[in-house]
Amino acid sequence: MHFLRLEAPPPDTTPLTPAEQKEYRALLQRAESLQSQIAVLRPTGTYIVIDSGRNLLSLYKNGEKVLEAVCSTGSGRALADPVRRRLWVFDTPHGEFTIRAKYPNPVWIKPDWAFLEEGEPIPRDLAARLAPTELGAYAMDLGEGYLIHGTLYERALGLSITHGCVRLGDRDLEAVYRTVRIGTPVYIF
Repeated sequence: MHFLRLEAPPPDTTPLTPAEQKEYRALLQRAESLQSQIAVLRPTGTYIVIDSGRNLLSLYKNGEKVLEAVCSTGSGRALADPVRRRLWVFDTPHGEFTIRAKYPNPVWIKPDWAFLEEGEPIPRDLAARLAPTELGAYAMDLGEGYLIHGTLYERALGLSITHGCVRLGDRDLEAVYRTVRIGTPVYIF
């Protein structure tokens, strides 16, 4: 077994020239100014950050991370309906969202793609589309059909396997649901 040892070069102890000192002070002032600008942009209160690349959901309250949860996000897979010439791409959208609604015991109304994916005929009646247990105990609406909800398969958390929604395990889902309010910001990247 071989090891590579990296060491930083010794610091340069050569005194700064007056011009370099002036430039150094200007850089420090610029850094302080940028930090102030960043502080203004940083969200306050309660908010959610979802890292779809790492499948992590973080819940913040007053600037402190109070929960980090493994989640599942969109698979990026595409599904085509050759008959009606439709195409669905199962990505989790990136951007700024808000919690628009909260639902205890949500019932999923399965869209056409859910039946096509399973090779089943698309039903005409609403009752055949209802799936009362698939979303878990809670759901939070991000708009455009995207939700933060539970999962039937907690062992698959951490994988990019969803149809675009964000899935959480039961305990994390309940903690997030009980903490957020309608209007809570959600940042997805």
